[in-house]
Amino acid sequence: MVKSGVVETLVGIVVVVVAAAFLVYAYGVSGRDATRGAYELSAVFGRVDGIASGSDVRVSGVKVGVVTGAALDPATYEARVTMAISPSVAVPEDSSAKIVMDGLLGGAHVAIEPGAAEDMLASGETITVTQGSVDLLGLAVRAFTNNAASEGGAGAGEDGASE
Repeated sequence: MVKSGVVETLVGIVVVVVAAAFLVYAYGVSGRDATRGAYELSAVFGRVDGIASGSDVRVSGVKVGVVTGAALDPATYEARVTMAISPSVAVPEDSSAKIVMDGLLGGAHVAIEPGAAEDMLASGETITVTQGSVDLLGLAVRAFTNNAASEGGAGAGEDGASE
């Protein structure tokens, strides 16, 4: 009887330790600690499909920050994206930012392409050269619709019927 109580206690302790380790891992992977000490930049886009708080900000494919928010500017109807950038990464003031799709399932990240300026953006400044996300579904529908219309128009003249 006493042995089963000890075993149950040890199993309980192991479960609590594993749960705590998982929480520490999840906190580190979530990117919430990446904003500590980071500086804030923003960019204005026409479309930000797939971008949400926590999305990656990358330079040359390497994660250098996270998106901290996206909000609609009611005056221009454009989306302002705020980003927390690692303090070890300086972004030249003539850099550009674009929304890049991660795949066909809708995930996206902000890709910053560094410019050649010697002056760097300071915290709170805005990247002015931007390119919003591309509506892949809309492009596919338009391509199929245009292709079907051109085949239908060309096919009608080729069936041998004369006017």
